[in-house]
Amino acid sequence: MPVQIPFDREFDATYGEIETVSPMIRRVLSPNPSAFTFKGTGTYIIGHGNVAVIDPGPLLDEHVDALNRALDSETVTHILITHTHNDHSPAAQPLKERAGAPTYAYGPHGSGKFEQGIVVEEGGDLDFVPDVEVRDGDIIEGDGWSVECVYTPGHTSNHICYQLREEKALFPGDHVMGWSTTIVSPPDGDMAQYMASVRRLLDRDDEIYWPTHGAPITDPRPFLEALLAHREEREQQVLDCVGRGIGLIADMVPAMYIDLDPRLIPAAGRSVFSHVIKLVEEGRIASDVELAIDARYELL
Repeated sequence: MPVQIPFDREFDATYGEIETVSPMIRRVLSPNPSAFTFKGTGTYIIGHGNVAVIDPGPLLDEHVDALNRALDSETVTHILITHTHNDHSPAAQPLKERAGAPTYAYGPHGSGKFEQGIVVEEGGDLDFVPDVEVRDGDIIEGDGWSVECVYTPGHTSNHICYQLREEKALFPGDHVMGWSTTIVSPPDGDMAQYMASVRRLLDRDDEIYWPTHGAPITDPRPFLEALLAHREEREQQVLDCVGRGIGLIADMVPAMYIDLDPRLIPAAGRSVFSHVIKLVEEGRIASDVELAIDARYELL
């Protein structure tokens, strides 16, 4: 049976409104719904008075204006970025100019890969450079709140989650989403790293997740276990396809994904390619040409 991941698709929020979701957390939803963002990017405000903002969101005037209204009576002291895709970090620049607060992130787009000489895709916020680079286990402290940094490469090489320690609430960015599985697109996306990062979260005691897209995850452990089982199932589907002589990723996608939204076919191909790379690195499949999305693969 296919793995069932317990997504809550009854996510209810209104663009531009300030929504109080817990005693210390508020959310403002950006009007950028799509096949990749669900109902939009959720920007989170932590604390009261002197606050932190997590993932300011896309550079849309309507969203920036709504965020400014939400922060009108607040002092922003920290701007935290989970990763540098264009729906997460670009609005950090006008927020920083308005508030004068420093930005925190693992590093610029591609950090974690470009040190290895790997050129990453262009679909990121290439202008963003954090004022403060954070690493796994770092603690960021504010007025009445504290955040632990949890490095989770996989969706991107610079992806980092943040835990509000006072509520044991994790902000998983796009590493774990509340409406769909995460796209893992090479070369910046890395399936082996992604699965290792999911396993790492299983060792934590977070009580609730507040994803950037979709509904909160109120029981993280079974959700993470289902995500891992889903990835393992996809991996087995790749092996089954190759074993049946379906060696091209373009042919694997329709065999593996039933009733897939046509808009998501290229992204599905990228995720399958990420599984293929992992299986090649493990010595389970191979190609007689250079590792590429359009190569033909066979079992070893």
